[in-house]
Amino acid sequence: MDLPELSHDEIARYSRHLVLEEVGLEGQRRLKASRVLCIGTGGLGSPVLLYLAAAGVGCIGIVDFDVVELSNLQRQVVHGTASIGRSKVQSAQDRIRDVNPHVRVITHEIRLTSENALELIGDYDVIVDGTDNFPTRYLVNDACVILGKPYVYGSIFRFEGQASVFNYRGGPNYRDLYPEPPPPGLVPSCAEGGVLGILPGMIGAIQATEAVKILLGLGTTLSGRLLLYDAINLSFREMKLRRDEGAPAITQLIDYHQFCGGLPQENAAMSVQSITPTELQQRRKEGWNPYVIDVRKPHEAEIARLGFADRLQPHEEIAAIAGELPRDRDIVVHCKMGGRSAQAAETLSSLGFTRVFNLQGGLNAWSIEVDPTVPRY
Repeated sequence: MDLPELSHDEIARYSRHLVLEEVGLEGQRRLKASRVLCIGTGGLGSPVLLYLAAAGVGCIGIVDFDVVELSNLQRQVVHGTASIGRSKVQSAQDRIRDVNPHVRVITHEIRLTSENALELIGDYDVIVDGTDNFPTRYLVNDACVILGKPYVYGSIFRFEGQASVFNYRGGPNYRDLYPEPPPPGLVPSCAEGGVLGILPGMIGAIQATEAVKILLGLGTTLSGRLLLYDAINLSFREMKLRRDEGAPAITQLIDYHQFCGGLPQENAAMSVQSITPTELQQRRKEGWNPYVIDVRKPHEAEIARLGFADRLQPHEEIAAIAGELPRDRDIVVHCKMGGRSAQAAETLSSLGFTRVFNLQGGLNAWSIEVDPTVPRY
């Protein structure tokens, strides 16, 4: 194909690439002609976008529908304090233009869905996934398989990260690594479990490296390998991945939230109710006195807590202490955002507790709806 020429300014900007024999003038022109789609502008998307822009990828697409929040800034380095409350794609676009005004940025301020994924992904050469949820990962993977697009994968949690390249030159795809999603709630989000702010910088830089290598046809990619990074011990490990030749062919997109949501626990659902912070506050004023269990970790309770909680017990220990809980009172369970408490509530329900309530949105929602003096984290 015809490759675009480089201006004098671009030649000066990319001089350290041009003197690399493996890149050279033709390689830099190839990068300028390339189109990369980054899904997500969070912890992983931030370094990916910054380094792809600095490297001279000619067209970068960004998909995100969120806004910048204060809690993002510990790790999402493409955004700054001045961008709090702004659209993430607009914030990232401004930063990219500052890094490299020669890059064309296309913003897609939408949620990626089964209805728009094929059209959106079809316009790009390489897809980089910076998301943090299983439905989107399966959606991106399946769309890339159908369209024949390389999928650069990254994942982070607490102090550990993963990276790989899927669907590249006949290599394995994401379903060869995870044929089925984990049960709902088994893997906490970064908001619930935390993440070292520097970790996505490492994994995102690896993703950007793999994307550039694919565009230039350089070296050996992570296709067929899963790279595992442990920041605490500063160690790298690899797992080999192979295609499952007997796996069903991926020919169409499905409802990925239903696919990853599993089947509801009908018996638990019958005896677990949800209650909003506002409702809880009003009923307590009217004399309701439920037994309140905080199912977060002790170190989280040091950050913020409800003064009327009766017990602090991590959610994974609820079954072990169920015999110590009252069966003649209503029980309200809460955590930071409502996910772990929902698991704890279902555990209690499965053990025969019939008056269990899960606090919707957890402590953060309580801070927003009822008591802003309680810190949100």
